[in-house]
Amino acid sequence: MYREERLNSIITWAEDNPDIRAALLTSSLVNPLAPVDEHSDLDIELVFTDRVKYASNDTWLYNFGVPIAIFEEADAVVGKTYFVKMVLFEDRGKVDFILHDVPGFEAKVRQSELPVHWDIGYKVFVDKDGLTKDLKPPTYQASIIKKPSREQFEKLLFDFWWDTTYVAKCLTRDEIFYAKYMSETINRTNYLVPLIEWWIASQHDWAITTNKHGRLFKKYLPEGLWTRVERTFSAADMKGNMDALQAMMDLVHEIGEDLAKELGYAYPFELEKRIREYVGEKGR
Repeated sequence: MYREERLNSIITWAEDNPDIRAALLTSSLVNPLAPVDEHSDLDIELVFTDRVKYASNDTWLYNFGVPIAIFEEADAVVGKTYFVKMVLFEDRGKVDFILHDVPGFEAKVRQSELPVHWDIGYKVFVDKDGLTKDLKPPTYQASIIKKPSREQFEKLLFDFWWDTTYVAKCLTRDEIFYAKYMSETINRTNYLVPLIEWWIASQHDWAITTNKHGRLFKKYLPEGLWTRVERTFSAADMKGNMDALQAMMDLVHEIGEDLAKELGYAYPFELEKRIREYVGEKGR
């Protein structure tokens, strides 16, 4: 089933179902800043008079295709304002459903600020009782990269150089699992990704998004810089990992120093020098 066909079937079902009072499309398909292709999912929010009835069974999902896998947010029915069902269908289409009850939905509408997942973008398809009439329009700013404070910037760089020592030490011990954890989960995800985000945003007047976890880095980085990013990835051998670590350190130095000048913040040159000496010893 094509995505538009599945969306239309969901809208028709919601319109005809008296248990559903409102239905919205959210996320990338209604965000002008988000990349959309044939793999993009549908993100649907449904407002029920009796949410528990639909959260506790899956039969209604067969109206839109044959599910092959369903992920549910654990224990979300009780004490939370919504329930999540992420559904993968046999035709490879995917729909993420958020199930609201009416009181919980109304409470979100009344919040002083639009919740992030609505500010990213939404489109109301069904509203039988005017539940969405007071919904503020999305600003699409929730995903825009924010300029870091001096404290955020300097702490990220300190933490990167500190945690680099763990990668080097683990590689010396031939502890590849922990080395990969530190290099990929900690150094890359926690430090390198936001640093690259900041650098890209600084080149675009702090009015850009690169989407989640660097999805659009290749689009916005100069070719030479992207090539240096690629060198920070490695396989399993020790030399390859040490080379990747050196490449990551060089990249952090380059964009970190550039950003520090742009923002008027301090770059930890002396700390970097000492850590590089330590890593060099471990890599011998």
